[in-house]
Amino acid sequence: MNAPQTILYNGAITTLDEHTPQVSAVAVSEGRITAIGGEELLDTADAQTQRIDLKGHRVIPGLNDSHLHVIRGGLNFNMELRWDGVPTLADALKMLRDQAQRTPPPQWVRVIGGWTEFQFAERRMPTLAEINEAAPETPVFVLHLYDRALINKAALNQLGYDRNTPDPPGGEIERDRAGNPTGLLIAKPNAMLLYASLAKGPRLSFEDQVNSTRHFMRELNRFGLTSIIDAGGGFQNFPDDYQVIGQLARDREMTLRIAYNLFTQHPKAELEDFSTWVNSVTPGQGDDFYRLNGAGEMLVFSAADFEDFLQPRPDLAPQLEEELTRVVRLLAERRWPFRLHATYDESISRFLDVFESVDREVPFDGLRWFFDHAETITPRNLERVRSLGGGIAIQDRMAFQGEYFRERYGREAAEHSPPVTRMLEMGIPVGAGTDATRVASYNPWVSLYWLVTGRTVGGLQLYPEKNRLDRLTALRLYTVGSSWFSGEEDAKGRLVPGQFADLAVLSADYLGVPEQEIKGIESLLTMVDGKVVYGVGKFGNLAPPSSPVSPDWSPVGHYGGYHHAAADGHAKQGGGSLSCGCTAASRAERRHLPLWGIGCDCFAF
Repeated sequence: MNAPQTILYNGAITTLDEHTPQVSAVAVSEGRITAIGGEELLDTADAQTQRIDLKGHRVIPGLNDSHLHVIRGGLNFNMELRWDGVPTLADALKMLRDQAQRTPPPQWVRVIGGWTEFQFAERRMPTLAEINEAAPETPVFVLHLYDRALINKAALNQLGYDRNTPDPPGGEIERDRAGNPTGLLIAKPNAMLLYASLAKGPRLSFEDQVNSTRHFMRELNRFGLTSIIDAGGGFQNFPDDYQVIGQLARDREMTLRIAYNLFTQHPKAELEDFSTWVNSVTPGQGDDFYRLNGAGEMLVFSAADFEDFLQPRPDLAPQLEEELTRVVRLLAERRWPFRLHATYDESISRFLDVFESVDREVPFDGLRWFFDHAETITPRNLERVRSLGGGIAIQDRMAFQGEYFRERYGREAAEHSPPVTRMLEMGIPVGAGTDATRVASYNPWVSLYWLVTGRTVGGLQLYPEKNRLDRLTALRLYTVGSSWFSGEEDAKGRLVPGQFADLAVLSADYLGVPEQEIKGIESLLTMVDGKVVYGVGKFGNLAPPSSPVSPDWSPVGHYGGYHHAAADGHAKQGGGSLSCGCTAASRAERRHLPLWGIGCDCFAF
């Protein structure tokens, strides 16, 4: 018997195997777990075996986000000033002011999602006056959830929006008394105005997009993510916008496993898109690091019920059934797995009518399909999902806009939005995720905190105990659960012999820390395919170095990604890194609950 290539020992290793839930050592060879157990595994080592002392840290299977826009996010990450986790609006505006001074023409400063006013101590949005004062000359685009964007005067000029610019369908350009745009773009309720405006900004060069994607993957590794299911996205065209990730996959430079879905980009021509794709590519095509997963999350534009809880629920178009039927029938005939964005139960009822009708003609018969989000799905429609063999991928969007939802629909409706525990009781496959980067943050620990505590990032208690999960169940949704959605449940999600050696060594014990500290957890060492792809602190010498950030004006090079509280008051070293290896990072005020924060365990060593 050959000696293992690596042994990790002296840890509290959560396997998620029901027969052996915790061990202190694992052995790894050829990218797979080969054995689990105790210190006796060290006896199987030879002189070439790498030994990693875990020093008592909690280890979990690598996290798997069932819905994250990683491909689009990677192309843009180095251009974006992330407010994710920033504790005060004053801090956020200072970051904006400083970044505007270093951003060269014709580039913009972009704050693209991952934040909410409820995270700020001030409990409010920035005003347009504050944004214009912070950046009087550099174009600024600040996206807030799916509901609005704030752009300064320089960006209005770049976009060419003036008093003669008409409001697009489903959107509004706010105007002053003279009819001139103020800089507030409003989704009413369609976010197309926001995304179409953002798409008019400059892009990075191909080389910088490669660098940007590498840094985004590393940022996700920082939180223990090892797998992602990419849900496509608006203005993410296949195959053009997949060239960067394709090159990284060919060059074997991936530090995440990505299964991607194809998202139609052409209203009224969706069937043509999918007809082309089913004849040119095949689900499963690729390898264990980069593979096609199926269709969606957009199948037809008439079925787009994007949530904006500041607006009434939209009534979807009457032609929805006809258009969706044609696409779903094609996918069922060609055995293409599919996913569909679905927020409101009224929409879900119409979608299920279509699915059941197609199933009678072309039986799904085990075809893997699922809804994304499903915040307001009812017990009746959960039964229909189960009967058709579907799953539900849930995301923590409510952690960022639960205050809006409860204000519009009431406390009782908010208590089961989505009804996660009911889904699990019914045996429906459920996977967890974030829907990052344009709505929620990509930080999985915020999502796990939301699942366990039922609280928003602003501290509002949304869910009663009956719709909250214990910590192990929440972790299963982020590992074993999500693997179902790419058909890889036999390969990933648990630390058992035969499965991928994808794991994270945590900065704090997820199973033991106070609930409030869950959202501050990070990974000290992340391993993918048996190789260390990220490491800090006592494990920093095991990880490959990070490449310099390009272009040199990138916000990532100055602030990192997700805000790290340990960065406050500590001098940064090159590339936005601290000595511990961590990276730094107008609506009337409302009444909300106490501020939350992020902590760093690296300095406690």
